[in-house]
Amino acid sequence: MKADEIKKLDAYFKRVFNPSMSVKARPRKDDSAEVYAGDEFLGVVYVDDEDDDRSYNFSMAILDVDL
Repeated sequence: MKADEIKKLDAYFKRVFNPSMSVKARPRKDDSAEVYAGDEFLGVVYVDDEDDDRSYNFSMAILDVDL
């Protein structure tokens, strides 16, 4: 994922969900980025470019101990 995409996603998550959220590049992956709320890891945003339109998928696991 390119730096400009990460910057746009970061602004989107801050605006839509919470200003404490941030999107960061993954160390060894270039097709996704990590999403955090403060220092806590929330999930991963993946690029979906199989169709003509480029889209993003956010994946977040919810553990039973968190409920």
